Amino acid sequence: MMIKKSITLIFILFCFLGYSQKIIDKNIESDILETTRNLKIYLPQGYEKDSVKNYPLAVVFDAEYLFDAYVGNSVLFAAKDKAPKQIIVGVSMGKTRKKDTYFDINTGNLTAENNAFYQFIRDEVIFYMESNYRTSPFISLVGEGTSANLITHYLREDKPFINTYICINPTFSDFVGQQFQSYNLQKFLKEDNTFYLYTNNSTSFSSKKQTQIGELQRGLASLELKNFNVVNDTITTASSISAISEAIPRALTKVFEIYSSISKEEFDKNIKDLSPIDAIAYLENKYLEIEFLFGSDLGIRERDIYAVEKIVIEKENGDQLREFGKMILKLFPTSPLGDYYLGRYYESGKQTKKALKYYKIGYGKMDPSDPNSDKFYENILRLGGQ
Repeated sequence: MMIKKSITLIFILFCFLGYSQKIIDKNIESDILETTRNLKIYLPQGYEKDSVKNYPLAVVFDAEYLFDAYVGNSVLFAAKDKAPKQIIVGVSMGKTRKKDTYFDINTGNLTAENNAFYQFIRDEVIFYMESNYRTSPFISLVGEGTSANLITHYLREDKPFINTYICINPTFSDFVGQQFQSYNLQKFLKEDNTFYLYTNNSTSFSSKKQTQIGELQRGLASLELKNFNVVNDTITTASSISAISEAIPRALTKVFEIYSSISKEEFDKNIKDLSPIDAIAYLENKYLEIEFLFGSDLGIRERDIYAVEKIVIEKENGDQLREFGKMILKLFPTSPLGDYYLGRYYESGKQTKKALKYYKIGYGKMDPSDPNSDKFYENILRLGGQ
């Protein structure tokens, strides 16, 4: 286990070396706070080269210690195709954290200074980032301790504009249950969007804090809101610092689950019992949602095509193979896959001439050195072609 963690840390350190030159240090004049605040802005690799692509925006509180950790994980997840590349802005709070986030312990309410900082993030930081950089509509807030508590207050907005609330090692008030009830989370159902709320408990916390977070998480778990995804986590560790390092990748795994290629869990839960036409629709909708949420036009990954292939071929006598093949040809005109599925469709219908036609077109697209080319050619030989 220690070796695996060390390898991950080494990888992230290499990521740091790769992104260090992409950090922009920006001082922003705040009319709300009537002072100057420092921002650290990370632009992902390739941002300058592609003038059209948009990127999800992550706003990271407590930039002094959370920013590097979040950026390193985001680079790793993007490199492994588990999450889109992100634009990340860190808000420096080293000298102002208490003023910015320490709430009234007697009521649980935000102080006037807390509310000012809340508005600074909402109306100035996010506005500045959206006005100056190519951000997609998908916005994440990331905070720890009392900053995590402040993040939950954005749930009170009448018109939700934050997609992801990542609350690490949250320090809540004794009134957190009532506060969540006042947020009317049912309103998220009216939004044509997807939302995530991540909170973690930890064995490193005091027994009182573990009980408090546990009660909140049980209440959240009882919610049944289709587009509001509650991620209740518990991290077993003796160190709250270690909990921070574990919480970030665990949160990213769940938040960007839809972005990843189809896992066995996703297939078993959402796809395996679908009809061919519904499986094709699921695949198309998955990538439409990826493009809408994250600004990432991926086409469709080959591995995800193979994930639904068996359903389309084996169910309903393969009647949907034609539509499947046409969809693949539209997305990947230079790939032999679409022609293969069309060939299979016509072959199953005893239309040998048409089947041969598509098998030959598909084979013609293949490099002779491709190890699969001989196997593909067997389809032509099987039907008497040459």
